[in-house]
Amino acid sequence: MAFSSLSLLLSLHPPNPKHEPPNPKLKLLPQSLEPAISKRHFVLKTASLISAIVILTQQYPVPKSSAEASPPPKPAPLSIANTKSWFQFYGDGFAIRIPPQFQDITEPEDYDAGLSLYGDKAKPKKFAARFESPDGLEAVSVVVRPTNQLKITFLEAQDITDLGSLKEAAKIFVPGGANIYSARTIKIKEEEGFRTYYFYEFGDGVQHLALVAAVNGGKAFIAGATAPQSKWEDDGVKLRSAAVSLTVL
Repeated sequence: MAFSSLSLLLSLHPPNPKHEPPNPKLKLLPQSLEPAISKRHFVLKTASLISAIVILTQQYPVPKSSAEASPPPKPAPLSIANTKSWFQFYGDGFAIRIPPQFQDITEPEDYDAGLSLYGDKAKPKKFAARFESPDGLEAVSVVVRPTNQLKITFLEAQDITDLGSLKEAAKIFVPGGANIYSARTIKIKEEEGFRTYYFYEFGDGVQHLALVAAVNGGKAFIAGATAPQSKWEDDGVKLRSAAVSLTVL
């Protein structure tokens, strides 16, 4: 089964039978976050997510998304870990918490680009942030893309709802043929009101992925956490928590 463009970017390798101990401290994220929690509380209590979505879609054919055929299942409480002690990575316009022992493999900036006699332009980075587990089978990533690359629009998107409802946006973020295990809207209180985040968790029986997306200033911030299905049984809470910790600044 092939993953979609954004999500395929997140998939990595075939399952590895090796298991890691589960995260000891678990919390439940209720189905409804109303009244909304503050951004500070959200960042401290949840973890980071990804998105290698763009790269993966370029590597595999993308069938028509199954999200278009049927609505996402009814949300159930999410198990997440307390990530207050995790390293918090700050990128351009976002922040995300990284699970312990994950290594930074973000590609460095090409500072020499544009300095040559031929006027070479800087090669766009696939990931705004990317971290992997020591065995390389699990990853937490962030992708930043102009919203007009995700959906044709004449207006600059300021909130993810500008890309459509939770169900409609699933056509953008969820790969064709994937099974959606959970989908929900999360509203975070900010100084000037509320910001909406879309959460999707899905897989194809081989790879499992949790994804969080938000929009600000015409840019989509997509965080994803992925692992082989065999490892998700033990590390799913940790990876989901990382994805959910995405915060747009």
